[in-house]
Amino acid sequence: MPSAIDLLIDPRPRDLGDFEVRRVLPFARRRSVGPFIFFDHFGPVTFAPGKGIDVRPHPHVCLATVTYLFEGEIVHRDSLGYDQPIRPGDVNWMTAGRGIVHSERTGPEIRANGHDLHGIQSWVALPKEHEETDPAFVHHPGDTLPSDERDGVALRVIAGTGFGLESPVAVLMPTFYVDLKMSPASKIVLADEHEERAIYVATGSVTLDGETVEAGRMAVLTPGAAPDVESADGPGHGLGRRRVGRRTASLVEFRRQRSGANRKGQSGLEGRPVRYGRGRRRVHSAARKLSE
Repeated sequence: MPSAIDLLIDPRPRDLGDFEVRRVLPFARRRSVGPFIFFDHFGPVTFAPGKGIDVRPHPHVCLATVTYLFEGEIVHRDSLGYDQPIRPGDVNWMTAGRGIVHSERTGPEIRANGHDLHGIQSWVALPKEHEETDPAFVHHPGDTLPSDERDGVALRVIAGTGFGLESPVAVLMPTFYVDLKMSPASKIVLADEHEERAIYVATGSVTLDGETVEAGRMAVLTPGAAPDVESADGPGHGLGRRRVGRRTASLVEFRRQRSGANRKGQSGLEGRPVRYGRGRRRVHSAARKLSE
């Protein structure tokens, strides 16, 4: 019987000054999974009082960014005028389209007291016909996202549809992005609903049909596989994000991207400016205004 795991991806560390991120996608042997073309896992990290993140204003084009936190708080500001803190369980979905500029920082009150930070930022390729759409930003509080608990597995659908639930986060292609927490005695079957799928473990460990996936690794699934996902610490395990005591594991499944989806963009946490694409003057002008 073929393995349910087609490829295991180990993240590469990227030093951002006061902390580092672990970059999973893009990878040399796997540039994307479904529409997800970029995947950074940051934290868990504890900042001393007076410290925090300061990602300077930077532009994005032709994609959407998705920020989801397990711990802490980040303040998003952008050239559309939004000034929005994101907290654990919330979703910030920013559609760059033809061009937007944003910054990501620790707010002054959180910074003054010291804080923990842990989360994931990903990029989603936009279908070709939407890559030059108007930029937009939407914030969804965690209590607006559909959630359920099934046999010891607590799940929350971040974006798209899954397990009979649909997220209010608007997407432009079929998508499944889910956060699950599993008790030590839980198990869930990952149905073969999508052509391209992957599981990322944030903390803890899981098994897929008996094969262990440790924290910080992404398992790209074999097409057609429908593995049992079980807790590595007990008779069961879960999908998405799981919690065993104080440990969590995060699992995300991705839908195959549509033909012609654009893979251009800019590194959201590194703040490295793009230098291509239509609307270049527009986004750099907006960057100057936001930084003033």
